[in-house]
Amino acid sequence: METRQFLWSSSIQFYMKIYTETGHKTLAAALVLLTLLFLFVMPLRAAEPLKIVVTGIEGDVLKNVLATLVVPAGLTKEGPVDNQWLERFAKQSVGKVKTAMEPFGYYNAQVTATIKQEAERLRLKVGVNPGEPLRLTDVKVNLTGPGSAEKPLVRMIAAFPLKKGDIVLQQRYEDFKGAFLAKAHALGYLDAEFSRHEIHITKTATTATIDLNLKTGEKYFFGTTDIKGAPQYPESFIHRYLAYSIGDVFSSPRLGETQRNLTNSERFKEIVITPKKQKTESFRVPIAIHLKPAPEISLRPGIGYGTDTGARVALRYRDLNMFNLGHELYSYLFISQRLQGLAAGYTLPDARDAKSSTTLQLNLQQEDAKSYTSKLLALELDRNRSFDENRLGTAYMKIQVEDYSVGTDNSTARLFLPGLRFSKNSYDNQLRPHKGYRYAFDLHGTSQVIGSDTALLQLLAEGNYLMSFPWHLSLHTRAKAGVTLSGDPIDDIPPSLRFYAGGAESVRGYSYQSLGPRDDNGNIVGGRQLLTASMELERALFSDWGLSVFYDIGNAFNSYSNVGFHQGTGIGLHYYTSFGTLNLSFAEPLGVDKPSLHIHFTMGLAL
Repeated sequence: METRQFLWSSSIQFYMKIYTETGHKTLAAALVLLTLLFLFVMPLRAAEPLKIVVTGIEGDVLKNVLATLVVPAGLTKEGPVDNQWLERFAKQSVGKVKTAMEPFGYYNAQVTATIKQEAERLRLKVGVNPGEPLRLTDVKVNLTGPGSAEKPLVRMIAAFPLKKGDIVLQQRYEDFKGAFLAKAHALGYLDAEFSRHEIHITKTATTATIDLNLKTGEKYFFGTTDIKGAPQYPESFIHRYLAYSIGDVFSSPRLGETQRNLTNSERFKEIVITPKKQKTESFRVPIAIHLKPAPEISLRPGIGYGTDTGARVALRYRDLNMFNLGHELYSYLFISQRLQGLAAGYTLPDARDAKSSTTLQLNLQQEDAKSYTSKLLALELDRNRSFDENRLGTAYMKIQVEDYSVGTDNSTARLFLPGLRFSKNSYDNQLRPHKGYRYAFDLHGTSQVIGSDTALLQLLAEGNYLMSFPWHLSLHTRAKAGVTLSGDPIDDIPPSLRFYAGGAESVRGYSYQSLGPRDDNGNIVGGRQLLTASMELERALFSDWGLSVFYDIGNAFNSYSNVGFHQGTGIGLHYYTSFGTLNLSFAEPLGVDKPSLHIHFTMGLAL
C-alpha cells in the first residue's frame, strides 16, 4: 500500500510540472490516467497474519507450489491465526508440495514445514530439497491404423517435445496428447484413440519411460447434406454457405464455418447443423441442416452522432430474396449535419461461396465539410471474390460525376475509375476483440484516354493490429497511407480523391479534415499523399467498458520533402455493445503554442 501511495504522489508531482511548464492539460491527464491504469492493476495486499515462505526451489516449480499453499478461509478468526488449524495446515503442506512438484519431474523431494512467531505475525517456512529430477530412459510414440502414414501426424511424432534424457514434464506430455488427438480428428479420423498412453516410473523414482500409441481408425468424409426448413430459397443458393463439398475430409471446424456463414447471411433466425455419424455409409457422414427463416424484407431506422459528421439519422431497406432466387435489393438513406446521401444496390450471389457476388450500386452524396463542398453521383459495378473465410478481393468499375468547391476553386469532374480492392481480417471476437489484425488495399486509376477529365493512379493502404497483454491491457496500433501519382494540377482532382487528415479516425486533437496543404488564402485544399498512425493502450474495465491513452500522428501533403507531421494525444472511454462500440475521446494537439481540447465522440444505435 505504501509503495502504491508513493508512486501516486510522485507521479502527480511530475505531471503537474509537465502541465505548468508546457500547458498541455490533456497530455498531463493522459499520463495521470496511464498511471492509474497500472496502479489499478497492481496487486493490493493488506498486512496478513500469516506469511508463507518457500525455500529451495524457484521458477515455475515455485509458482505451482505457492498456488497449492492457499490459506483456507477458516484459518483466521477476526484477524488472529487459529493455531490448531495452522498446525494441521502445516502438516498437509508437506504432501501438497510434493504433489505440486511431480509435474516438473521431482518425485523424490524432501519437504519440511516449520512454524515461527515473528513480531506481528506467524511465519510458515517450507523448506524443499528437490533431489534429482525424474529423467526419461526411453520414449516410444507410435501411430497405427489406416492413417499411420498421414504426414501431419508423422511430423508431430518427429517433433515430440520430450526426448531420451529429458526431465519428465507432465504438462508437455499432456499438451502433446491433446494436440495429437485433435489433429487426427481434424484430418477425418473420427474414431482415433490412444490404445496406450503410459508413463512408467521405476520403483526408485529416478527414471521413467513413455509409451504412447495412437490408433487412427478409418478416415471419414462428408456425405450428402439434407437441408430443411427454408423452401423459399433455392437449394443451390443455400449450398453456397456450406464450407465443404461431398467427398471432402470430414472436419468439425468446417461445420463451424458453415454455421457462421448461415448466421452472417441474416436470412435465418435458427440454424441447427447435425452430423449423422450413426448413418455413415462407406465412411461418408451425412449432414442434416434445419433452418428457420428470418423475415425477408426489413426496414430499419437508426440514429447516431459523431463529431466528424454531427447528428445523423438513417433508414435501411433490404429485400433478401428477390424473385425467390436469393438476390438482394437494398437501399440506405442517411442524413447528417455535414453529409447526406442515398445508396441503392442489387446483389447477385455467386454459387462458389457465401461471400462471392456481383453488385451494382448507385450512390448519391452531398457533403459540406469545413474545407470543401461536394455533390457526387456514382454508379459502381463490383465483382467480389472470396479466397477464404477472412480474405476478400474485389474488381470494380466506377463511373462518377462530382461537382465541388475547394477554397476559391469551383469545378466538375467526370471519372471512369477501374480498380482492385483486397482485405483480410482475423480477430478473436468481432464485438470485443482482444487480439487480431486487419489490412486492406485499394488500387485504382483513370485517364483521359478512357473518357475521364483527369489522369491519376492512386493506392490506399491501411492496417490495424491488436495485441493483448496481462492485467487486462491491450495495445491497438493502426496506420494508413495514401499515394497519388498524377501529372495534373491538384485542382483537377475532386475532393473524393484527395487526402485530408484530422478527426476521430485520423489524428485526434484536430477537427475533421482540418489537416492538409493550404492555398494562398489559407484554405485547406487537400493533398496527393497521406500518412497517419496511432497507438492506443486500453485497460478493460468490467465486461463492457475500457479506458485508454493514445498518441496519433499524421498529415496529408503533396511532397515527401515537406510532410509536416501533426501529433495529438489524449484519453478515451469505450463502451462495447452488441451493435458496436461507443467511443469518447479527449485529445489535444502537441507541438503547438496554444493547444485546445478537442472532444471526439462516435456512436451508433440500430432500432
